[in-house]
Amino acid sequence: MKIVCSLFLIITCFSFSQNKQLLFGFTEIPQSSLVNPAIKLHNEWFVGVPLLSHIHAQAGSSGANVYDVFSDDNQSFTNKLRSAVYSMSENDFFSLNQQVELFAGGFSYGDSFVKTDYISFGLYQETDAIFYFPRDYAILAFEGNQTNIGRSFDLGHLNVKGEVISVLHVGYAKQINKMFSVGIRGKIYSSVLNFNSINNRGSFITSNGQNNFLRHDFNLDLEFQTSGLASLTNDDNSDVNNDFKTIGKRILFGGNLGLGFDIGLSYKLTDQWQLDASLLDVGFIRHSKDIENYKLEGEYTFEGINPIFPEAGEEQTAEEYWDEISDQFEDLFNVDSTNTTKYTTLRPVKLNAALSYSFGQKMDKECNCLSEESEYQNALGMQLFAIKRPKGPQIALTAAYYRRLIKGLRVKTSWTADSYSLTNLGIGAVANIGNVNLYFLADNLLKYGNLAKAQSVSLQLGLNYTVKRNEN
Repeated sequence: MKIVCSLFLIITCFSFSQNKQLLFGFTEIPQSSLVNPAIKLHNEWFVGVPLLSHIHAQAGSSGANVYDVFSDDNQSFTNKLRSAVYSMSENDFFSLNQQVELFAGGFSYGDSFVKTDYISFGLYQETDAIFYFPRDYAILAFEGNQTNIGRSFDLGHLNVKGEVISVLHVGYAKQINKMFSVGIRGKIYSSVLNFNSINNRGSFITSNGQNNFLRHDFNLDLEFQTSGLASLTNDDNSDVNNDFKTIGKRILFGGNLGLGFDIGLSYKLTDQWQLDASLLDVGFIRHSKDIENYKLEGEYTFEGINPIFPEAGEEQTAEEYWDEISDQFEDLFNVDSTNTTKYTTLRPVKLNAALSYSFGQKMDKECNCLSEESEYQNALGMQLFAIKRPKGPQIALTAAYYRRLIKGLRVKTSWTADSYSLTNLGIGAVANIGNVNLYFLADNLLKYGNLAKAQSVSLQLGLNYTVKRNEN
């Protein structure tokens, strides 16, 4: 049991989230429109390099990390594992988010010389999952039930949800005037695979028995829904390449489909103060193909195996007695896997809101006047991020500083407090070398010396071809 618990903890000590605080508001990066469709991009048009224009991965843990269990500190592994298990609650979570942009592009248009409308489009693949720490399951696996007589283990601690999808999207941004812009992005979701088990209830109690030493009471109402998995796991074909071909066919309109949208706004309160906000992934996916659901429900009391064989007068042989015991125990865990009922999942809605202050216009020393590059060179801001999850929203607060260093080079630093850490230091840079747009964003730099201690790690990078637009 300890080995199983150890493997479980190793796997779940790395997780992912969806906060892109460095990308939000970084308008020199074309992909920043993915987190706010209303922003004014600094290009006439752009084309992303396929598979390289946006690569995003994040990892983190709101509970114990790898170092807590495997550090070389002269403590026994068992004690460290026990401490890690008991330090986490059923509300600690582990999640996963990864994105790869398959293709992307955008262009500005309008009637005037300074174009005020912008269209962006693309297709990206995304993996998203969340797994809440099943505390009572972990304690039961670690300790067993012999030392927990009379304790009720909450089986509702099992709470997991995950999916692999592709997203085809088209966005439109409109600059109403010099102070106000709005934007919307429509999305078509194609689900490659999905699994979720989020509405579980039940309990398990061990008590002193009357007919035997121990009595086990089960109250079960557990369900696990899947789509897209059965055809990959239940077939007789062991060729992994065929599974990849099946997955590839689902990338665009080949799987279960859904619809969604993003909305955003950008409003300059004054010449220096600006408010940006967006609401992302308001949508759903309808799962009607390749469905396989599992359900386990019912109440049962089991007092173990009675060592006293039945009397001959009861007309029941020993073999029949053992068969009856076996059938009764199997009935307790009779999982219904014939359910192919269609179901709908909602996308995890995300909120971004930021207030920033720009300052420090560049002066031309020769004429002692504003230079041609007269935009403010610095900006300070605060950003709020929230994402809807099964047990409630996850929230992060970020302070950020933006700086124009030299022509074609911009940097942004951030300090984020979230469920993973209060000391998440991040830095990002974007360079425009001719028409080449290259960016790199990384989080939690304070932990790069020993990633085993990190509660979260994030990386974003991309490569685009851009043409600068006329600014008003």
